[in-house]
Amino acid sequence: MLLISNGDVAANSPGRQVDVLSLHTYRTIEISWVISEGKYALFFFAPCSSSSSILFDTFLLSSFSAMSSSVIPRGQVDLVDFVDWSGVECLNQIGKNPIANALKQGYRDDDGLHLESDADEQLLIYIPFTQVVKLHSAVITGPEEEGPRTVKLFANKEHMGFSNVNDPPSDSFNISADNLKGKPVTLKYVKFQNVCSLTIFIEDNQGGGDVTKLQKISLYGTTVDTTNMKDLKKIEDH
Repeated sequence: MLLISNGDVAANSPGRQVDVLSLHTYRTIEISWVISEGKYALFFFAPCSSSSSILFDTFLLSSFSAMSSSVIPRGQVDLVDFVDWSGVECLNQIGKNPIANALKQGYRDDDGLHLESDADEQLLIYIPFTQVVKLHSAVITGPEEEGPRTVKLFANKEHMGFSNVNDPPSDSFNISADNLKGKPVTLKYVKFQNVCSLTIFIEDNQGGGDVTKLQKISLYGTTVDTTNMKDLKKIEDH
């Protein structure tokens, strides 16, 4: 099976022979079936010397379906480069496992690192941006039992405390088992058109325990313009 982007579909149509490295040996294979969905395509193949037909593997098809559902739509980017790190805050985090472990690029992809709650299961995360952004979707991952469950998002609510978490959120949702593994949650896009900051309230976790762990937070969307929020604040100060 080959996995390549749709841009290569025309060049790698059924019947075309290509060379691949398989089990440390170069082999010529012939593509027998093409299944395309979303951004990716699956190519089922067999050695050219084989005349046997290809049987569809149910497990592979299921895996592909799950994978394609986790693909971020075209035009949306990871907004990590637009986070104002000097203003990021997380209430009720334990010192040895801070928000940087789940939010910063490089840290959040390390399986040995995570964000962890301290006194109880709740977390309140404040993320300001250096530019005004539109939020489309979010990826929030964690362990099966200690991973987050109920999530509330607040757009442009500056420096909230736990006393404010019962205010009407911009959006709220429950994290599913698939979301914990990386499937994005699509947000109410109309509510996140001009976002300068985002507050994430983690209300509870999957197992109902006192400790919540987040392994990764990724926010996807687009920038509204090139206005730098730090420069804007400097102008307002004068």
